[in-house]
Amino acid sequence: MKRKLINECALRFPAISRNESLSRSAAAAFVLQLDPTVEETAAVKTAVSEAVTNAIVHGYRDKKGTVEMIMRLYEGNHLQIIIKDKGCGIPDVKAAMEPEFSTAPPEEERSGLGFTVMESFMDKVRVRSVEGKGTCVTLEKTLSGK
Repeated sequence: MKRKLINECALRFPAISRNESLSRSAAAAFVLQLDPTVEETAAVKTAVSEAVTNAIVHGYRDKKGTVEMIMRLYEGNHLQIIIKDKGCGIPDVKAAMEPEFSTAPPEEERSGLGFTVMESFMDKVRVRSVEGKGTCVTLEKTLSGK
């Protein structure tokens, strides 16, 4: 069953670490229209933070690029947030979604728990990626609101 779109917002920003906080704030502001609980807002902000950080740190690997964030609200308080990059892509999405998997060099301290964290805070997480072309992470959650 297709849900009716209620509202939508799209952002595009440079893939630099300071914009991770921008993405969190934008997501929090967007979900405010649902009068979410503090816990729901924190969950959305955390999942968005992980997805955007992955795009910046792993997608572009210190190269210039852009992150696109599309936020959609559907009837029934169903939230969908899409985070896209045009970075290096993920060779094996299934492996990347396993806890503690990381493509970071050994000298970097990365936990490899980004997708696990996203899955723990959202109802659904989908990842599509093509090596050399980028990654698209879709986060979905139905909010109860207050």
